[in-house]
Amino acid sequence: MRKLLVDAAHTLVPPKGDRHGPLPPLMLTLTVLAGLVDAVSYLGLGQVFVANMTGNVVLLGFALAGAAGLSASASVVSLAAFLVGAVAGGRFGTRFAAHRGRLLASAMALQAVLVAAAFVIAVVAHGRVGTPGRYALIVTLGLAMGTQTAVARRIGVPDLTTTVLTQTLTGLAAGSGGAGDVGPRPARRILSVLAMVLGALVGALLLDVGLSLTLGVALGLLVVAAVVTGRLAATDAEWVRP
Repeated sequence: MRKLLVDAAHTLVPPKGDRHGPLPPLMLTLTVLAGLVDAVSYLGLGQVFVANMTGNVVLLGFALAGAAGLSASASVVSLAAFLVGAVAGGRFGTRFAAHRGRLLASAMALQAVLVAAAFVIAVVAHGRVGTPGRYALIVTLGLAMGTQTAVARRIGVPDLTTTVLTQTLTGLAAGSGGAGDVGPRPARRILSVLAMVLGALVGALLLDVGLSLTLGVALGLLVVAAVVTGRLAATDAEWVRP
């Protein structure tokens, strides 16, 4: 238990000289964001995921089979937006390949613009988003989550992919170290799962108040994280190197 608590503490507040520096808590913040955004899309935009593409592909299959309440077109649009965002994230990864801090800060800035656009759409719609607005929200949020996932993959902090938890849960159950890790990090994996649950929980609760409020909170979280990341990235410390 002591080892688990120490691992959790070092993930939330990395010790000086940690190989990944401040990246683990920043990636956990993005995991919370992913859960929050998926709550918006699934509960507020008609049962479609914009961050969890495994779930989205399954929903697409259900929709094609004629399951009630599901939209194949919404799932396809979300998948396409996510992939375009992933391409953008890949371009960021190539441009800032030598500096993980600048890579994450730049990607967060782009995400903030996209989530801000979604927030404006929700505000203009006064909580009653029609079909055009719904698809506009799916596209903007899908682009943001695709960018985030690609950049998280390029940054390569073990067990902190921010949107995909299947391998994290498998590693937690199997007890093996992630790719490039020095050994099992159960606390980090648990924190990753809890961060996603927290984001989904907060998103679901805020949606009872309004869509624009939920997106506003997501935007605020992202802006704060982007500013903090930008400040931390102004260094040539070991953790910024790939």
